[in-house]
Amino acid sequence: MIKLFSGSANPRLSDLVSKLLKVPLSKSEIIRFDNSEVRVAIKEKVKDATCIVIQPTSNPTDTHLMELFFFADALKRNGAKEIIAFIPYFGYARQNREHLNGEAVSVNVVIRFLEAIGFDAVYTISLHDEGTEGIFSITFKNLNAFNILGREVAHYLKNNKNTEEVAIVSPDQGGVERAQIFAEHFFHSNKVDIAVIEKRRNLQKIHQSKALNLYGKVRNKTCIIVDDIITSGGTLVHAADFCLKRGAKRVLACIVHHDFSPNAKEILSKSRIEKIFMSDSIALRPEQKFRQLEEISIAPLIAEEIRNVL
Repeated sequence: MIKLFSGSANPRLSDLVSKLLKVPLSKSEIIRFDNSEVRVAIKEKVKDATCIVIQPTSNPTDTHLMELFFFADALKRNGAKEIIAFIPYFGYARQNREHLNGEAVSVNVVIRFLEAIGFDAVYTISLHDEGTEGIFSITFKNLNAFNILGREVAHYLKNNKNTEEVAIVSPDQGGVERAQIFAEHFFHSNKVDIAVIEKRRNLQKIHQSKALNLYGKVRNKTCIIVDDIITSGGTLVHAADFCLKRGAKRVLACIVHHDFSPNAKEILSKSRIEKIFMSDSIALRPEQKFRQLEEISIAPLIAEEIRNVL
C-alpha cells in the first residue's frame, strides 16, 4: 500500500505527480504558528504503508527542512512501514565543502538529519554535486532532469541537433561534466565539444562572480548554456554576454532549478538570453515570472521513478 504526501513547498508539483500516478494525496495538516514554529500531523491511517513525501527544500530552506523532518517523525510514530523523501530541489547542496576556513559543511549535516529522523530512502533531482551521494548511508538516487528539459529545447529549435550549428556551454569550469551529460542527451552522441566560461567567484561576497574568458567554438552558433541552479542570474548573464561577444548568433539557457534571489527577475529579464528553460522543482511565484522563462514540469520524471520504486 502506498501513501503519497505533499509538503507545503510545492503543492502544485505534488498534485501533478498524484494525477499521473492516479494516487490521491493523503491527508495531512501543516500549521504555522505566529512564533514561526510548524506543526505537522498525519490525518489518515498509514500503518504498514509505504509513505512518500514530496517536498523541495527551497527558500525558505530551513522552514521546509523542518517540515520534512516532522513528516518523517509523524509517519514513523503512526506505524509507516517505509518512509521515502522525494526532494526535487535539495537545499544546502552547494555547501558541500569547506570553501572558507571555519565553515560548516552544511549538506553533511542535513543528510545526517534525514537519516537519523527515520527516512529509508531519499530521491532528488539534478543534485549540485553528484559526489554528495557518497555521504548517504541510506538508499539515495539522483535523477536527471536534462532529458525532459532537453526535449523541450530541441522542440523549440525545431529539432536542429547539428553540432556545427549548436554549441553547449558550461558557465564555469565546475559544470563541464553537467554540460557534457546534457550534450549527450541532446545530441545522442558523446562526440560533442563543450565551450567553457572561465569564471572567478568572490567568496567574500555572495552571488558575485566575474567571467574572464571563453574556451571553445561559439561563433555563428546557437549557444545553449547549461547549469543546475540560478540564484541571482549574474553568472548566466555574464556567460551569455561572453558568447555573444565571441560571435554567437543567439543564446538559450537550460537550467534545472530556479532558486531566485529578489533581484533575479530584473537581471534575467533585461538580459540578451532569448529563452530560459527551467523545471518546476521549485514553486514559481507569479511575481517571479518573466517573458523569456519557460517552465517545464518534472512531474513525469518523479512519477516514473515512484512506479519503479514500487
